Amino acid sequence: RDYTLQMKILDYLHSVYPAVHISLHAGELAPGLVPDEGLRFHIRQAVELGHAERIGHGVDVMYEDDAPGLLKELAQKHVMIEVNLSSNEGILGVKGDEHPFPAYRMAHVPVALSTDDEGVSRIDITHEYVRAAMDYHLTYADMKTLARTGMEHNFLPGASLWAKPDVFSSVAAPCKGDALGSKNPSAPCKVFLDGSEKAAAQWELERRFKTFEAKW
Repeated sequence: RDYTLQMKILDYLHSVYPAVHISLHAGELAPGLVPDEGLRFHIRQAVELGHAERIGHGVDVMYEDDAPGLLKELAQKHVMIEVNLSSNEGILGVKGDEHPFPAYRMAHVPVALSTDDEGVSRIDITHEYVRAAMDYHLTYADMKTLARTGMEHNFLPGASLWAKPDVFSSVAAPCKGDALGSKNPSAPCKVFLDGSEKAAAQWELERRFKTFEAKW
């Protein structure tokens, strides 16, 4: 009932505290749970009024007014969608082709996997990666992109390791030429990593990728 009012409150708070990061659940709905009108605007308002940088669930996106336009906006603004496959099936009954996960990926909206609530769902993030791989025929490269996207959109302070948002092919200038995740980065790269918790965490992820891949 009060959703739009709540988003307007967030809009005001954002004007007062513009540096505060905002992550919102929105669109954790499916037909039959609410009147059709309730499926048409929640995600858009979370972004445009609520200033969300991350959206949890986003399941009803294809029922929103001008869904293609909304997907384009999410991609352009680099708003990440936290995808909760098991939770969405258990709570909403949405799975497989009914889930917008493939639509988000096709529209180049940044997406990452989430467990929602491990204590309730009794699952961990590994389970969600396995499920995504099996249900949507993801490659190993696809799953690395999901992991990198999650790290790219965390709220740790500091600059990103990557030169461009959500493009994982070119690193920031100080680390250009360094082997990703190496134990001994160059002096400029080390200074950069020491000054950014985000980049340091991303570097550690790349180190773990290297360690895992060396086994195979």
